[in-house]
Amino acid sequence: MSSLTAIERRMLESCLGMGSGYVGRHSDRVFGELVRDAVGVDIHDAAYSRNGTSKANKLRIFWQNESDDRVARLLVALLDYEEATPQNPSEDNTALIAKCRGIADRLRASVKGLSSLKEHAQWLDAKNLDEGIRRMEAAVATDPRLAIGSAKELIETCCKTILAERGEAFAESADVPELTKATFKALQLVASGVPDERRGAEIIKKLLSNLATVGIGLAELRNLYGTGHGKHGRAGGLTPRHAKLAVGAAATLATFLFETHMETKPHKT
Repeated sequence: MSSLTAIERRMLESCLGMGSGYVGRHSDRVFGELVRDAVGVDIHDAAYSRNGTSKANKLRIFWQNESDDRVARLLVALLDYEEATPQNPSEDNTALIAKCRGIADRLRASVKGLSSLKEHAQWLDAKNLDEGIRRMEAAVATDPRLAIGSAKELIETCCKTILAERGEAFAESADVPELTKATFKALQLVASGVPDERRGAEIIKKLLSNLATVGIGLAELRNLYGTGHGKHGRAGGLTPRHAKLAVGAAATLATFLFETHMETKPHKT
């Protein structure tokens, strides 16, 4: 399922002329070939026709069902076609296509693992967590510094949410290393809790130890490059690929902590 927002969908529909059931000026054959060449999918398959057989409805189902990567690749192909064969060339249309390319860039920068975190945020009814995830996701391609800062804040929010859910006390002023340590302890994820006789005990202990340092690393990276601290005038920035690394690491750690929390949380009677 793609992460297209309602506003983004409306913008894309306007750009692609989908108001009357069409997609641009494409015939069924040309539209089918374009989709197949871009993403290897038969858009005329019944799976995409459950809300109607128009090209616009099929594309809407595609947006709903497919991954961010696939949706982005198809958008780029459709936008390339629009620019190559403009029907009503104008400055407004050129600007709209540019904005839609920005949407495709955001989708391509989407990080695996964030969709699971969104589900956890909904399950926990954690509004701050959900807002942080969406802010971080949107910033990966356009504002790497913000994404890195938000990745650190995600771990902070994740730990506080889990500790609060478990009735564990923590200081509001606690930093990420302190919160991570307290959360690992509450979830019994410390290396000392792994019996030496367990098969692969040493490997498990090493993985837990390495995972626990992710929060510390994100905090340090944020101090150097992320938002939240003043930088000297000649400070350099990081690129989207570095932001994806930070966000991906944060998503992996947060998902593991949330899933451990949900599997081991005592049920209320």
